[in-house]
Amino acid sequence: MIITSRANETIKAVKALQQHKERERTGQHLIEGDKLVHDAALSGADLVAVYATEGTEVPAFAPTVYVSESVMESISSQKTPQHLCAVVRTPDTGCPAVYPTGLIVALDRLQDPGNLGTILRTADALGASGILLSEDSVDPFSPKALRAAMGSTYHLPIWIGSLPEQLKICKEQGFICICGHLKGNSTLPEHREKCVLVVGNEGNGVSDEVTEICMPYRLPMRGKAESLNAAVFAALLMQKLLEE
Repeated sequence: MIITSRANETIKAVKALQQHKERERTGQHLIEGDKLVHDAALSGADLVAVYATEGTEVPAFAPTVYVSESVMESISSQKTPQHLCAVVRTPDTGCPAVYPTGLIVALDRLQDPGNLGTILRTADALGASGILLSEDSVDPFSPKALRAAMGSTYHLPIWIGSLPEQLKICKEQGFICICGHLKGNSTLPEHREKCVLVVGNEGNGVSDEVTEICMPYRLPMRGKAESLNAAVFAALLMQKLLEE
């Protein structure tokens, strides 16, 4: 059976997952594209259902629903949709009682989903232990953030909570907390086996409340630019902090 109507109730429910409030209500999100669906399945993501255009070969990841190209276009957030998408059960984003040793990347009110996805992908590539988001940061399971992360969303834990509160917990557990700040010190601490790197909002940086908890750090720059894109700054600092 192939669904050919955009008015189908199942299709309307899938399409609604483009909206944050519906993702929050259902505890599910939508991923799009052959590669992302395959990567998510291989990473152990909980696929509720796969939607594919007629004639597409789909491994047995989850129950598969075949749809017409017109229906796939209505589901997709992209101008040129691929042949595969899936509804995924959103993983638990509650903060842990004990944080894992290593580098944790914390994001303070980050608003650009592309930046978030890029930071997730970089953290995954460099071996970070997890991502901690403030409650007012952009949704990591939004379509654009998922595309930018290119599968890394399912490779490392993502926690969402009150950043000041969680940073204090991290410090109690022996973590050094470092935040990017234009007026910070240009020298990093030597011992950083347990470290939290805080990256701030694209326009306003790290909040005063969070800065008070952290060691402010200023990345030395030889040119005339005063600041960097949040994702670029995060990548440079992650590399520095994970050296030896």
